[in-house]
Amino acid sequence: MAIDPKYLMESYANPIDYWELFSKSGLSKFPPCVVSVAITGGNQGKESNPNLPETLDEQVQQTYDAYKEGASLVHIHCRCPHDPSTVTDDPEVYRELNRRIRKKCPDIIINNTVIGGKWSRNGVMCPPMNVSIPARPEVGSVDITNYTWSMMRKGRPEYGRPQDTLEEMQYTINKQELEHTLSEMKKYGVKPEFELFDIGDLQYLRDLIQEGKTDPNVPNWVQMVFTPALTYQTPDMLLAAIRHMPKNTVLGIVATGGCQYPFLALALILGCNVRVGMEDGYYVEKGVLAESNAQLVAKIVRIAKELGRPIATPAQAREILGLGAPRMEF
Repeated sequence: MAIDPKYLMESYANPIDYWELFSKSGLSKFPPCVVSVAITGGNQGKESNPNLPETLDEQVQQTYDAYKEGASLVHIHCRCPHDPSTVTDDPEVYRELNRRIRKKCPDIIINNTVIGGKWSRNGVMCPPMNVSIPARPEVGSVDITNYTWSMMRKGRPEYGRPQDTLEEMQYTINKQELEHTLSEMKKYGVKPEFELFDIGDLQYLRDLIQEGKTDPNVPNWVQMVFTPALTYQTPDMLLAAIRHMPKNTVLGIVATGGCQYPFLALALILGCNVRVGMEDGYYVEKGVLAESNAQLVAKIVRIAKELGRPIATPAQAREILGLGAPRMEF
């Protein structure tokens, strides 16, 4: 599959190249923006926003509603059916959800969380996420960094969390674990989505590419995550990430916290793709809980259209990411 350079971040990293395109037609000639929606996440739940989808039925319906508003990729964490306050380690749950989403949204790109390494809360190991690989999503997110952060989780007495709890989160992944994860993904035909949480991760990603650990025939798909706990959410940090992005890369931006939508607006202006959804932020504006993931997608689509940036259809998103036709085996 030939790689179209107009979709790659390197085409917009040089200020002169950017200006030549931007000055003539604003954002209208920039690539269509791939809007990803992270519907659930693996941390907060209905205790934080009662509209956050946890059950399979809720996740299917909210994916469909977000898809109708313009999302072309859905990022999924499955919860335990018997305890939706935690993520599942059962691949059959992912397989069933993927099947049901494909039936309702035939051409949406399904992205299951894979992570790839080991993570813990307050020193207690959490279930591995690479169980989602055999469910054969088209894309799987892999965190290639190592990080720690603190997070306040609201109490949920019915599932053993009687009060608000400050949790110390730790994630680690070594090179052997990462290479094993990428090998498993290749076996099942799953495209990696590299999640980066720090500017230094770009050097590690470049090394992986130079060592031949990625497919040179399709673009690398990167989600750069800007969160107050790990990376400053400032224009200069985003510009630095763009300047140092490896070649042959399509770049998506994730932002959390109070500056989420202003930061994503900047990403739209700079030619990046964007992600929204209740995993990243469950407020639609200050002090107002989101009614649904669709509402969050509608907001970023509206911002993009006001700026003049086109939104990618699922077919365009597949072309941009180097994916083939939708999977039909389910």
